Amino acid sequence: MKNNFILVLNCGSSSLKFSLINPENGATLLSGLAERLATEQAIINIKYDGKKEQAEIPAPFDHQSAILSLVAHLKKLDLVACISAIGHRVVHGGEAYCHPTLVDEDVKTAIKNLARLAPLHNKANLTGIIAAEAAFPTLPQVAVFDTAFHQTMPEKAYIYGIPYALYKDHGIRRYGFHGTSHFFVAQQAAKRIDKPLEQCSFISAHLGNGCSVTAIKDGKSVDTSLGMTPLEGVMMGTRSGDIDPGIIFHLVNQLNYSTQEIDNMLNKESGLLGVSGISNDCRAIETAYIEYHNPQAALALDVFCYRIAKAIASYTASLTELDGIIFTGGIGENSNIIREKILSQLSLLNFKIDLEANLTNRFGQSGLITSDESRAAWVIATNEEWVIAEQTFQLLNQKTGI
Repeated sequence: MKNNFILVLNCGSSSLKFSLINPENGATLLSGLAERLATEQAIINIKYDGKKEQAEIPAPFDHQSAILSLVAHLKKLDLVACISAIGHRVVHGGEAYCHPTLVDEDVKTAIKNLARLAPLHNKANLTGIIAAEAAFPTLPQVAVFDTAFHQTMPEKAYIYGIPYALYKDHGIRRYGFHGTSHFFVAQQAAKRIDKPLEQCSFISAHLGNGCSVTAIKDGKSVDTSLGMTPLEGVMMGTRSGDIDPGIIFHLVNQLNYSTQEIDNMLNKESGLLGVSGISNDCRAIETAYIEYHNPQAALALDVFCYRIAKAIASYTASLTELDGIIFTGGIGENSNIIREKILSQLSLLNFKIDLEANLTNRFGQSGLITSDESRAAWVIATNEEWVIAEQTFQLLNQKTGI
């Protein structure tokens, strides 16, 4: 087996998602998830050759232990020799990184410093990089940044209406996230209409527990709904999305909330969970809506879909033409109800859903979900891991002159 596979690592605060991918065709040789890290219940699940295996992670139950457990499995399956590099998902690259970057000490320092903008994510990402360096000391490590795709946004799209010095002195601006996902589905949509990506304009909606809407003009991001943090934008699974900032002062001054309580509420207790009072899982809310006619479930879905439709409509202001809308992410790919509700709000933009196609294109099926007389809307399954593997491979080939 050729040693051109990329091991893609995505470290969360208590998890490690991994895939061993052929960067040229996206084929996944091995994948899995280590979870409950930092607890004695830490486990690793690995899928290889159609089989699943689960194992405990030894003490101290951290990312290093998880990666060592993964390496042991790779050795047992005789797969270590086929790995040519490690590609890391890093959430925040700030303004410094708009391309995949070979990791060195300066890059690690930058990722650490950027943790001020994404404290939960960047710290975990850096932990994964350091652990991977120890486990694979001879292999190149490449960082692929979630924010990179959005670095093409014009200043008018990323500057907040606050004193400009806060941007110049402290980097307070809109950065956007889910960049690898938006880039991947835009590439796939361009292939579907047989146009170069550089000539395409789309609005992509990545809908999952975290949600973002991105305007893509001539293949580049020109606006996106997530901002300096992943709290801005449309309503999400547990995040509020946009609210009147005055609410925060009201909560502090009139209702005696602490800033920590507000942070927790807006990030973990709001969104679909907060409005429905049922769950942050869209499937549970849809069940309550369809089978039990729960009014709070109905309201949560209506608010969620209306906010997304409003964001999509507003982003037409960034474009001079629109080739279509792309739905992706766990909800975007699987919920025909959500997609129907969103597109029904966009009839003024000439979107007419094909109900049968919308029902068919779920659970891994991708395709057009609008009628012949409609502007196009597609479901396209995202594959962020393939983007990371592909960009890692391309960067290293450029470095070596292959």
